[in-house]
Amino acid sequence: MSPETLANLELGGTVLLIGFSTVFIFLCILIIAMNIMASVIAYLNKVFPVAVPAAAAPKALKAGDDAEIAIAIACATLKQNHG
Repeated sequence: MSPETLANLELGGTVLLIGFSTVFIFLCILIIAMNIMASVIAYLNKVFPVAVPAAAAPKALKAGDDAEIAIAIACATLKQNHG
């Protein structure tokens, strides 16, 4: 191989190592930051708990709802079959 080719390969390897190292270090910093943030949020959830709203009771079906349900099924079927 010519000296120019070897020099270009060496330069390419250097750029490759610098690029991979930069990405690897960034990802490590990102993982560490996410873990720190998760622990901070867990602590804040203990200090300031969020009240969970009570689940609403399901609506009772009436006799007139059967027609509405049938219409909804018909519309869904029509849309599925005809796009």
